[in-house]
Amino acid sequence: MKPVEWLGSSRETVRSFPVEARLEVGYQLYRVQHGFEPFDWKPMQTVGSGVREIRVRTQRAYRVIYVAKFKEAVYVLHAFLKKTSKTSQADIALARERFQRLMRRIRHGEKA
Repeated sequence: MKPVEWLGSSRETVRSFPVEARLEVGYQLYRVQHGFEPFDWKPMQTVGSGVREIRVRTQRAYRVIYVAKFKEAVYVLHAFLKKTSKTSQADIALARERFQRLMRRIRHGEKA
């Protein structure tokens, strides 16, 4: 099982989700940690290679952007409440920035 590494404020954001959404995010990340796909996801090539978005719908829509292609961990790049039908450019840009920072650290052999 891969550990989950939370980047930036992603952990605090998920903790701010309502209980039902938080439990679903936890379960979907547990599946990813064990090598399975989440039940509802889509690729996020605009963020980076191998990056995916978990889609959780309770009374509202929640998203968790992560990358699991590295053997050492599942990296959660960003989490947010989705307020419109299209993911905001600000959310994409933040996830992309965290992904690029992660890639630099991995290339230099540093721990994320």
